[in-house]
Amino acid sequence: MAARQGHRLLQLGIALVLYSSIEGFAVPYVASQRIGLSVHTLSVFQSVLLLAIGLLWPRLRLSAIASQIAFWCLIYSSLAILAAYTVAAVSGVGLDTIRLMGELPGGLSQGTERQETFIAILAYSSAPTGLASFGSILWGLR
Repeated sequence: MAARQGHRLLQLGIALVLYSSIEGFAVPYVASQRIGLSVHTLSVFQSVLLLAIGLLWPRLRLSAIASQIAFWCLIYSSLAILAAYTVAAVSGVGLDTIRLMGELPGGLSQGTERQETFIAILAYSSAPTGLASFGSILWGLR
């Protein structure tokens, strides 16, 4: 199972490289170009991270349940934060969650309460799942 999960992480890493390439062309056309550039950079960093972890994954010493939990938490945390930034870039809102970007030229504006809540849920839910995944990965390296 670990080899298959590692292979899936490699596939997701390659998919994020392609996403980053396509999204790079869209940066001038999104509502917040500054966040669009952040999405581009974030997806490249995540793709490299997933490629490295995908190569490492079969060597981890995790139980089947711990491996499943770590695998899905890693995927969720990677895609959730990327989705939050993508939604913010396309819509141009998200000032409550991504505060620094609103202060920059071409940054974000205040959205409706529903928009801000949606972006906040995506962004803030990625942290605990990512920490759980990386904790499991570190535990598996022992």
